[in-house]
Amino acid sequence: MNITKSGNRSNAVNGRNDANSRSRVRTFAGLVSGVCAAALLLTGCGGGDQDAGSVPSGWGTLKTKGVDVSYPKGSGGYVEQSAAERSKHNAAAAVRTENGTTVSTITVQLDFTNADSAEEAAIAAEAGVQLGSTLKGEKDVKLAGTDEAKRVDFEFSSTGEKGTPPKGTRIQGVILTGLDSRKKTFAVRIDAQKGALDDADLKKIIDSVQVH
Repeated sequence: MNITKSGNRSNAVNGRNDANSRSRVRTFAGLVSGVCAAALLLTGCGGGDQDAGSVPSGWGTLKTKGVDVSYPKGSGGYVEQSAAERSKHNAAAAVRTENGTTVSTITVQLDFTNADSAEEAAIAAEAGVQLGSTLKGEKDVKLAGTDEAKRVDFEFSSTGEKGTPPKGTRIQGVILTGLDSRKKTFAVRIDAQKGALDDADLKKIIDSVQVH
């Protein structure tokens, strides 16, 4: 996932009728180029009674100064990428592959835009979702360490580039976003080829998020 930092704020979302909101959403769309441009081009979405911020036994954790997120590892699980392997826009990333094809990614970006609220951060995330994606909705989400966070769901088709699912394969995406204790934006993005990440594990990943 690539969310490039913007120098302005916006306070709008696609389809809202307020004139100022529409103007500001256009500003975001122009400045936030690529909320998801580099999620390994895959560019998912869980059951369980896990408490927010808890890490299931045997899972690994992507740790950053703004937010942590955990993931299933081991056989058939995710592998954390080094700084040299991941996009320069990502503070942390983990990938899951099957037969050499990346079928799911988890990425973390920090301070990707200027925002005063989780709502503004979500607007920036929506504005940056790549062309051709279908936004499925935005809603409040409970994340440990913050009282305000948003979840954005979307879907798109794989480009079929090397190492990604065949062209046209539908990919589901989830972005969890808001502000950390420093009032800087964070975005945890989970992408998965349909059928590659079950609802139970998705929920556990979301519930593992810890904002600092």
